[in-house]
Amino acid sequence: MKPLSKTLQTMPGYGIPLVLDKAVNVSECIRLEAGEPNYVTPKYICDAAARAMEEGYTKYTPLLGYASVREAIARDNSEKVGRRIDLSEVIVTTGATMALHNALRAVAEEGDEVLLPDPCWPAYKMQLHSLGLKAVPYLMDEKNGMMPTREGIESLITPKTSVIIVNSPSNPTGAVFDEATIRMMIDLAVQYDLYVISDEIYDFLTYDGVKALSFKRFDPDGRVIMIGGASKKYAMPGWRIGFAIAQPEIVQLMGRVMTTYGMNTCCIAQKAYEAAITGPQDFVRESVESYRDRRDTTLAICREANVPVFSPQGAFYLWIDISASGMSADRFAEVLFERHLVGVAPGPAFGASGEGKIRVSIATEKEALCRGVRWICELVNENR
Repeated sequence: MKPLSKTLQTMPGYGIPLVLDKAVNVSECIRLEAGEPNYVTPKYICDAAARAMEEGYTKYTPLLGYASVREAIARDNSEKVGRRIDLSEVIVTTGATMALHNALRAVAEEGDEVLLPDPCWPAYKMQLHSLGLKAVPYLMDEKNGMMPTREGIESLITPKTSVIIVNSPSNPTGAVFDEATIRMMIDLAVQYDLYVISDEIYDFLTYDGVKALSFKRFDPDGRVIMIGGASKKYAMPGWRIGFAIAQPEIVQLMGRVMTTYGMNTCCIAQKAYEAAITGPQDFVRESVESYRDRRDTTLAICREANVPVFSPQGAFYLWIDISASGMSADRFAEVLFERHLVGVAPGPAFGASGEGKIRVSIATEKEALCRGVRWICELVNENR
């Protein structure tokens, strides 16, 4: 038989050791490796989905999404962007992951180079590989608050560079880009004629009065593609509903890609997301306050144990330094699971700079979370 796809066979994996796959089937495991809210989707959103089915929203939808959903997304993001967003600039996608994929398809050609953060969400590299694009990591400098420097990015730009991927608040570090850094990156994009794909899925979740600024707000000429979605904000990860905001020509091309990947986004999920956006936001406020409490409590546990940890300004992760244990991050994750049934994500899954680090999701029940973090600190200290 002819060989199977070399592209997919050589695509980098998601980066989580196989031992953590067992966590799904172990009910007593403390799941700190998954970036998934521990909340159930709010009832008013589920009720809206049920009504949508009863009202006949079970057919194909327009390719770019229902107009009412796109209008809700536009209104919801206009203040953040600093202007009225036109309906022609919005596309609804099957999760933010599809929005990222379709955006890359719309603005990059096979063989192009794409700058992406190190560390970063592993799916970025997987998407680039599957599309025949070269990933070029730029360092998120810990000395610079886990933000990049101009020198660190500019030195990587070549004639083949076409896109910069940015993610603020960051997965895995929780860093939030300040205005100076955003303006610097936009300036580089203009100078070298690059597109910017801005993953802003955690923009609602910041702490200590810090505000997540949208790259789209500083977009001078339509080169920024803003990505968002429902999964984190409204505890809707399984509903697979996301969006992109971009200039109309890019939106149309992203829609063309949709025709090859299942046509439209799920009709029922779209109506549920519309209800989420337009309905009461009490759940969002309460969940953010809960995440802040969990962050503060777990940071205190790490500091008391003298285990270094980056203090996140946003998102729901801790980036913990376990290098004092003398173990690789992969081995540390394995031992932690074997001894305590605690699942964590080893740093190298997110990039070369992640060795000696682990990512811990605080989006889980507080008591179990604290117990897991204490075991992490204990494992670090007993192996110093």
